[in-house]
Amino acid sequence: MHLEFLVEEPSAEAALQGLLPKIVDPAVSFAIHAYQGKPDLLGKLPGALRGYHAWLPKDAAIVVLLDNDRDDCQKLEARLELMAAGAGFLTRSTAPAASAFRVVNRLAVEELKAWFFGDMEAMRAAYPKLPETLGNQSRYRRPDAIAGGTWEALERVLRRAGYYRTGAPKIQVARDISAHMRPEINRSRSFDVFLRGLQELISQTQSAEQ
Repeated sequence: MHLEFLVEEPSAEAALQGLLPKIVDPAVSFAIHAYQGKPDLLGKLPGALRGYHAWLPKDAAIVVLLDNDRDDCQKLEARLELMAAGAGFLTRSTAPAASAFRVVNRLAVEELKAWFFGDMEAMRAAYPKLPETLGNQSRYRRPDAIAGGTWEALERVLRRAGYYRTGAPKIQVARDISAHMRPEINRSRSFDVFLRGLQELISQTQSAEQ
């Protein structure tokens, strides 16, 4: 089967390039399409989904991944569901029981960078000068609840450890950390929801083809 991932920025693409080979079977192919921010993706998503509906093979499916960015989760999810329905797709949330769905919409809360804080071992493997006690600090124990912006928090801890004093490059940081991440131990709840939704999508798509 084949998966099409639509993400809001190149750093998310870099993170998925490191993560997906650890999650999906080698027999599952995938392509990642990065947009130039959330407004760009949301603006172009209805047309992209209509285009997919016209040609997407039965053994293929779509994953839309957005940062929450302190938006109202329910309203943003509802907007994504309406876009999928408008293009003729069933999603994981709208498909009746026992019906195959072709689209999974997922939010990273509040940003995909929270997934990095969910795997402190990967962060320290990529950046060894980070303190061993980082994961014990109360502000980082709940990755999806880090206040003040997850990327800003990540930049701060890297700078304090002596990395990227003039500003961290998002794509490189995503590539460095995701290379060491282990999906099975991640403490981010939004990552767990993403992982379970992806696994279910693969399972039901493969079952429908048998």
